[in-house]
Amino acid sequence: MRIGQGYDVHRLTKDRALYLCGEKIEYEMGLLGHSDADVALHALCDALLGAAALGDIGKYFPDTDDKYKDISSVLLLREVCALVRKSGYEIENADVTIVAQRPKILNYIPKMRENTANAMGIDVSCVSIKATTTEKLGFEGRGEGISAMAVVLLK
Repeated sequence: MRIGQGYDVHRLTKDRALYLCGEKIEYEMGLLGHSDADVALHALCDALLGAAALGDIGKYFPDTDDKYKDISSVLLLREVCALVRKSGYEIENADVTIVAQRPKILNYIPKMRENTANAMGIDVSCVSIKATTTEKLGFEGRGEGISAMAVVLLK
């Protein structure tokens, strides 16, 4: 068994769509990044890569490569899962926490779980996605950005 954890942060900005776990979230701002900046899936990719001791997301999808400009992070997650499986591991489960004061994402979570499970090739019962606020503390609490943490178990 191998455990991996991942963490990512992206700044909120105007004129960008907000994607979390492959789901477009209705909000007046989106996350700034080279790809679609799906902070939750980036943290999940790092957790998977870390558990398999394969490095991090920047190693495989550098922000200096135009090939990944505005790419869907769902595609990145699929590729990471293929790398993990090629290394001889199966994905047992994933647990993702999104930290944001706003927007509220509770109603989006079922679809986010489904998107993530489909991209990973695992059952939706093996994917947990939850959200929390920081009680208006820190950059997330001030609405400047969103962070995410993820933990995975490989066998």
